[in-house]
Formats: sequence, structure tokens, C-alpha cells
Amino acid sequence: MADIEYQLDTDNNNYASSKVGCISPRSKIILAASIISIFVIALIVIILVVTLNNSSVEPNMDYSGFVIVNDVIPDIVTEMRYYSTFNFVGAHIDGYEEPVALLTKEAAEKLKKASDEFDKLEYRIKIWDSYRPQRAVDHFMRWGKNESDDKMKKYFYPDLTKKEVFEGGYVATQSGHSRGSTLDITLLHKINGTDVDFGSGFDYFGELAHFDYTGVTEEQLNNRKLLNKIMVESGFEALPEEWWHFTLKNEPYPKTYFNFPVNSTLLRIGIKK
Repeated sequence: MADIEYQLDTDNNNYASSKVGCISPRSKIILAASIISIFVIALIVIILVVTLNNSSVEPNMDYSGFVIVNDVIPDIVTEMRYYSTFNFVGAHIDGYEEPVALLTKEAAEKLKKASDEFDKLEYRIKIWDSYRPQRAVDHFMRWGKNESDDKMKKYFYPDLTKKEVFEGGYVATQSGHSRGSTLDITLLHKINGTDVDFGSGFDYFGELAHFDYTGVTEEQLNNRKLLNKIMVESGFEALPEEWWHFTLKNEPYPKTYFNFPVNSTLLRIGIKK
């Protein structure tokens, strides 16, 4: 085979080497811009994180000490009256964005203890109200100023005027519910799911709802005593004027009236509103 001679083009080789080993001015500008952009974005993220960590949340908007009751007591029943329109106002109440029950962690743990005791007796707890934001109480106050709005009178305060409802302390400018450790409950029969008879409905404003009212039947009075006994033994204090109303003893926030809305998303993913 004949030898083939190869001739190296020195000029072309040098040209190729310079193209491979160097970055064009335009590429350098793009690369520099990219690095600066990444640095700026990282700096903004760091500033935001530091700012959020150092920013103070108003005490009455801090829900970090609260839980969703059904997460602690899965079989508890909720009938959140202020999310519905069947309440003494007759309207959906401000702040109740979801029909869920929220409580402080401490109150929920004690309620779990009570629930376990009721379960042994073939009862199940049903919650009518638990944590109540201050904005809901403010809604009650606005309702109170409208004297012509008494459409729910026959159901909740048949023997009182709207003025007497407030003068009697049934509705006040602040509620223990807003501190997060107060709740309104009744009982259901586990076998058939029907309500236990306590002699009056929820939020009945009058003597009929008093724990020791003698005008109810013996069965109704005994049911009130049972509810009261187990709740008190589980760590709650009863309100004599409302057989359904209980507040955790030594509640964790005795002077804070919270105002964040009733919304499970807040607690689940930590979005503050």
C-alpha cells in the first residue's frame, strides 16, 4: 500500500484550538448575568426567611397552640351551629369559615379523656361550638343593635327581649370561647345516633337551660348530672346557667381572646390569615 502523506494545516489547527479553549465575550456576559441573578434571588429568599422568622404575630392571631378536635378524637360528632344559620342570630356567623371544631391542645386532650368515659357508657359527644373567634362575638354585638331582627326569638329566647338577652349576660362583648378552651356539647346514643334528652336545646336563653332547673323531668335532670360529672372529672368546669357549657380548668390562655377564623387549613399548612 502506498504511503499517504498528511499535511497539517497549522493555521486551521490554531484557529480550532482558540475556539475550543476560549469563551466568547457574549457568553461571558450571559454567564455573569446568570450568576448575579442567582445571587440576588438567594439574597431575597434569605431576607424573606429572616423577616418572617423575626416578625411578630399578634397574640390573638397565633393559632399555634390549637388543634382540630377530630384529629384528636376521630369519632367525635360536630354540628357547628354558628357555621349554619340555625342559631339565635339566624345567620352564618363571621369567622366560621369551615364547620370544624378547634380547641387548644390541652382542652382537646382532656376532652379525649371525657370521650373515652362516655364511650364506655354507649354515648358519643357532639360539639355545637368550641373555639369562637372574637369577630364572631362582634357579629353578635351588631345583631344586638338591630332591635327589629328577632326572627329566631321563638326558638332561642321566647321569654326574653333581645335587650334582656344582653342584660342577662347570655351574650357579652367577650366570650370564654375565644380563649380556645371552652366548648358547648351534648351527647348522642351510640346505638342509634339520636340526641340524649337534656330538657332544652342549645343556646336556649332562660332558666330552662340552667343545670339545676327543677322544671325538667327526672330523666333529663339525670342526663345533665351525668354530663356534668364526667366533664368535671375529666378536667373541666361547668357553667351553672348552661348545662352544655364547659371550660378547661387552668386553661392555657386565660387572658387572650383569639381572632383567627375557624379554618382547618390554617392549622394544617400554617397559613396565617
